[in-house]
Amino acid sequence: MAMIALFVLGSIFSGYGQSVEKPIEQNCYSVLVGRGASVDGSVLLAHNEDDFGDQLFNWIIVPRLTHSKHDKFETLQGALIAQADTTYRYLWLDMPGMAFSDSYMNENGVTIVSNSCPSREDAPILTSGGITWELRQLMAQRAKSARHAVKIASRLISDLGYAASGRTYSIADANEAWMLSVVNGKHFVALRIPDDHVAVIPNYYTITEVNLSDTTNCIASPDLITYAQNRGWYNPSQGKFNFREAYGNPDALNHPENIMRMWMGVNSLQTRQFSPNESFPWSFKPSDLVSVEKLSLLLANHYENTPFDHTNGYQNGNPHENDPSTICATHNQYGFIAQLRNWMPTDVGCLWWIAPRRPCLHPFTPLYAGINSFPERFSMYNYQDAIKHHFDEIESMRVIAPNHIYYDFFDLTAYGDSISYINALRKRVVEKDNLFRNYIKRQEKFELETLALWVRDRDAARKRLTEYSIEGIEKSATSSLESLKSLKK
Repeated sequence: MAMIALFVLGSIFSGYGQSVEKPIEQNCYSVLVGRGASVDGSVLLAHNEDDFGDQLFNWIIVPRLTHSKHDKFETLQGALIAQADTTYRYLWLDMPGMAFSDSYMNENGVTIVSNSCPSREDAPILTSGGITWELRQLMAQRAKSARHAVKIASRLISDLGYAASGRTYSIADANEAWMLSVVNGKHFVALRIPDDHVAVIPNYYTITEVNLSDTTNCIASPDLITYAQNRGWYNPSQGKFNFREAYGNPDALNHPENIMRMWMGVNSLQTRQFSPNESFPWSFKPSDLVSVEKLSLLLANHYENTPFDHTNGYQNGNPHENDPSTICATHNQYGFIAQLRNWMPTDVGCLWWIAPRRPCLHPFTPLYAGINSFPERFSMYNYQDAIKHHFDEIESMRVIAPNHIYYDFFDLTAYGDSISYINALRKRVVEKDNLFRNYIKRQEKFELETLALWVRDRDAARKRLTEYSIEGIEKSATSSLESLKSLKK
């Protein structure tokens, strides 16, 4: 079996150097899980944020805000959008200076992340310069549900056009999960993940067939198919319309890092084992119900127990230097698993299990939607300044914020990459797994107690959620520093 798999991979990628004219960067990885496909009935959204270079992210709470009828929201491109009367409170993982690297969860549990998915569009139609980064911010501010977020985004894209090459947004709440694929210009398609399905997203479009008449589960540009026909990207005589093939950038579709990360995710979650040269389904039923724990392993994956584990269980070097790149990679900035449950109030029922920097070396600890504050060293800015300075040129963020908690995690991964990786991993993996399992074990009791407090005193319940969430992150950071000291002895 191993020899067959290696032969298949070699045949697919033998012409890679000739076929890819421009490098396609690995920028993020996501998994969406419908509530009927999860162990506990929650909607799950797993995500690795990938960005090259030494980045930093701030932990920010943006409060619910009231606006006047004259207020406008101005995009980077200069478009003016009527502001909503009230914008919702949201948690914001802010990456200063980065255009597409933020994650959001609002007070309704609506969670939004995105993956770069280049399109083949070379003649986009834009109005007032279009829209890019602000799309997810506006969804977080205004959306009552994941479906509502998709409708908000569809209106903005239809009116203004999308100013970047292409992107897939993963949008979820406690009831539904949606995949929104946006093309440069004014074309898009969004599909609801069936409740008993999961979907894996690397850095190419994964949506294939589209039923535009199914308006319950599909929201799309009305001319999605006819436009592709007119551009010569789709010929009806050759079969059913395939969005991925029609609108996707061929370099992205054929890129080894995309193919292999898709292959690993699909094969990890269901029994039918695909080879890398097959066409993968955009969504599928998992072989077993999916848990937070299972997704944590996937986000930390280096092709372990496959023919493509080039380090032989870390014996032959750093797994993050694998080629093609692994799911957990050098350029991971953070990973999280959103666990969204509809049988509890959002403050308690919706949370991020978050692992700063790299999921293979740092534990996932809970960050609840109801948290009311972060300690000072979690952010460079307050929320007003974070919005104002988000795109400032920051040459050395460490000089500006030397005590930021992110560097407690960053330093361990940097040192681990500089030494024999097997030595860095053995003890550390056990430590981080123990921390994660401890919080999994404590979760049910903690939430039952917090819900009982919620009935009596919501402010006290939010204070408890805050203390518990901060405790987990601080323990993770302390553990990272202690591991670093141990390695340096």
